[in-house]
Amino acid sequence: MIRQLASGRHAAALTVIACLLCSCAIAPTPRERPAQGATSEPGSSREASPPSSAPTPAPKPSSAGQAGLDRSGSKQVGKASFYADKFAGRKMADGTRMNPRDDNAASKTLPLGTTARVTNLETGRSAVVTIQDRGPFVKGRIVDLSPATAREIGLSREDGLAQVEVTPLSIPEPDATKSGGVATR
Repeated sequence: MIRQLASGRHAAALTVIACLLCSCAIAPTPRERPAQGATSEPGSSREASPPSSAPTPAPKPSSAGQAGLDRSGSKQVGKASFYADKFAGRKMADGTRMNPRDDNAASKTLPLGTTARVTNLETGRSAVVTIQDRGPFVKGRIVDLSPATAREIGLSREDGLAQVEVTPLSIPEPDATKSGGVATR
């Protein structure tokens, strides 16, 4: 009989502990509570999301009005490289396919659609290009050129890089129209 009482006490104690643990698990934590005005019911169009203390990032602007683009018309001096063969036929940032025989180029800072003169400072040879892509993503380089343009200014595969001056000739306005005239800087 003593054994039965002891096992009964253990069972009662375990039942009390289980109830306490269950009651803690039932209450939603702050993360699980639906955001105000949102619903978390299955099949609803808006799912609840956990609140965040981090600020919500601003929507990314279009490339035409993107911060960090240089619309000043200022000349840039730095290293030029050329597109590797593997990029032929791939889509560029403006949506067109990269053609190694065209006068296209990539710049991190000039707006897409900019027409610019690229001059090899070692040879004095120059070519007019259209900025159609983003890059180069290598420190110290300011422009990537198509293989045809690279050859035109005297940049060979053996050299790999050349010191160039990039002079914007016409820069698209944020509304996608081109500003006329030659850059004066």
